[in-house]
Amino acid sequence: MRRSILLLTALAAALWSAPSLAQSRSQLGPLCTTDTTPADQQIDACNKIIALKVFTGEKLATIYFWRAVGWNKKGNYGQVIADAGEAIKLKPDVAIYNLRGSAYYDKGEYDIAIADFNDALRIGPPSGIVFHNRGNAWRGKGEYAKAIADYDASIKAGPKSAFSYQNRGISKQALGDLDGAMADINEAVRIDPSLPQPLVNRAVIWRTKGDIDRAISDTTEAIRLARAKAPVNIMTPPGSVLISAYSQRGFAHEAKGDFINAKQDYAAALEGKASDAGSKSNQAAARVRLSLLTEPTPPAPRNTASDTPSTTPSAAEGSASPAPAPVQGQSATRRVALVIGNSAYQHVTALPNPVNDARAIAKSLRDIGFVVDEGIDLDRVQMRSTIRDFLRDAARAQVAVVYYAGHGVAVEGRNYLVPVDVALHAGSRMTDAMVEMDTIMAGLDDQVRTNILIMDACRNNPMAATQVASADAHRSIQATSGLAAPASLGAGATLGAGTLIAYATAPGQVALDGQGVNSPFSAALSRHIGTPGLEVQQMLTRVRAEVVAATKSRQVPWSNSSLLGEVYLAEK
Repeated sequence: MRRSILLLTALAAALWSAPSLAQSRSQLGPLCTTDTTPADQQIDACNKIIALKVFTGEKLATIYFWRAVGWNKKGNYGQVIADAGEAIKLKPDVAIYNLRGSAYYDKGEYDIAIADFNDALRIGPPSGIVFHNRGNAWRGKGEYAKAIADYDASIKAGPKSAFSYQNRGISKQALGDLDGAMADINEAVRIDPSLPQPLVNRAVIWRTKGDIDRAISDTTEAIRLARAKAPVNIMTPPGSVLISAYSQRGFAHEAKGDFINAKQDYAAALEGKASDAGSKSNQAAARVRLSLLTEPTPPAPRNTASDTPSTTPSAAEGSASPAPAPVQGQSATRRVALVIGNSAYQHVTALPNPVNDARAIAKSLRDIGFVVDEGIDLDRVQMRSTIRDFLRDAARAQVAVVYYAGHGVAVEGRNYLVPVDVALHAGSRMTDAMVEMDTIMAGLDDQVRTNILIMDACRNNPMAATQVASADAHRSIQATSGLAAPASLGAGATLGAGTLIAYATAPGQVALDGQGVNSPFSAALSRHIGTPGLEVQQMLTRVRAEVVAATKSRQVPWSNSSLLGEVYLAEK
């Protein structure tokens, strides 16, 4: 469970007790200023009070605040921010800053959220609730040490909160302290055994430890508790707990090989209404996993290199059922990779080196113990089939690497990988003919696996045939849009936790195909990826330095990481 924001309702009531409001127009006051009022009734009552135009200053701020609370119940964070902003203009207060900061947090705007929480703490007095919420925002940014410090302050200041223990445990887990994480989350369960959220988070730790049965048990109990009563915290988005619990139980069932129950859980996760970023990310992952387990894949043979055949059999050729899962515990150290190189484009400029690049990287990964699924010059059907098979198999792996070389395009901020048979025409539904990178990321997003995605994709625009043809067979030397920085990393249920994305060059820039048999990026990557004892981010730093030198600074590789610790692709 990613989210647990607490609202200063008690403080708000103490600060803004306004008897005159309770007397305004019969029951409008109580309906507007009571946190148990259903959202639509609360908003309607506040609207009517505002329309009276009889209140100003602090009392009007009170109405805007409580209308923002009503919008928050509906998950309409834009309206929360607008109403809280109006209240702050009239009467700045701890509770208002806390509420607005919480809404910014839910929108994934962590820096603005932290600024609001800072203002709340500046106004004072220091509040354990505000420390807790700022800790959540630090955790959203991946700054886990700062998050733990704020949770420590929250626990010290009180009131004693199961959520602070839970979220401190999540942060400790992110830093690799599984025992400390388990101790904190066990304390959260002890403080309030009726809360489902700590059980969902404990299930993630059980799965990380390889104890799938306990993960299933905890998520099952979390689902029961969530269905038994509504969340006690009005800042918790409706349905978010069930979405998270069903998603996590689905991951556990799939890891165990129980695909029937996994499909049922993923479908249940999709039934809820996702309003916050965490729930949306959980549903995106559930949607991809459900499609992998449900939809049959056409029996299209892989077009793999004859000297480096795929070592991972197709799990779905001619069938909707994945291959049987290994016995529990066998997958603890399993490492898998998907390597695709597309060169022989039929309708846009062919690229000389992606096939060579893919073969070189596939060999390097096999040499260090990865099970590699390799695809060469894949058309749309083959490419989608290959990716689907890989995502099915990755559900039981601890480390997954995806490497792609070939054409890639950005459309409205989303990145797409281009199969060799696609004819791209402006104005057509061109994205339907490609593979969206976000789909791959969502299929790998489950908080347990380490994911490394490496894109040595073409940075020109293959739709512009004349521009591509003038490139003289050099990949991406045209000054065109390139790929976009992935928006989904850092926003969602896992915040992209455990994921690293590397591009051959910076977003919006161009990458060279090179004069030799490999691109400058892939040549450097293949030399360093197998270095024993070299941490993956240090490895990419070496690659970056080598590419910058080889291209005379025309190309600077880029990466974005939310890895939860040091990762070594080649053992020390």
